[in-house]
Amino acid sequence: MKVDKKTEHLYKAILLLKNVDECKRFFRDLLTEAEIKEFSNRWQVAQMLDKKEPYEKITKATGMSSTTIARIQKWLNGKLGGYKFMLQKISKQNKKAHHTSLT
Repeated sequence: MKVDKKTEHLYKAILLLKNVDECKRFFRDLLTEAEIKEFSNRWQVAQMLDKKEPYEKITKATGMSSTTIARIQKWLNGKLGGYKFMLQKISKQNKKAHHTSLT
């Protein structure tokens, strides 16, 4: 996937965000509320698919069509691995936080 300079600059700006508040502020200026909701729903779909939830349950929870869910499923299992990478990263972070709270 070829990325142009404008997109590269956007990615670099996102990497500079340090916390949820900064993220909320930047994304709210960058995106419409509808776009943020769409991205949030896509992320929720990926998480539910990773947990092997059925499409019907995902549709009810997110309002996403079965076509969109199928597309996210394809990306979830695709060669770029962005969804899987983030799901694994979050899982590791949660395990580390859980382990730290036990000690």
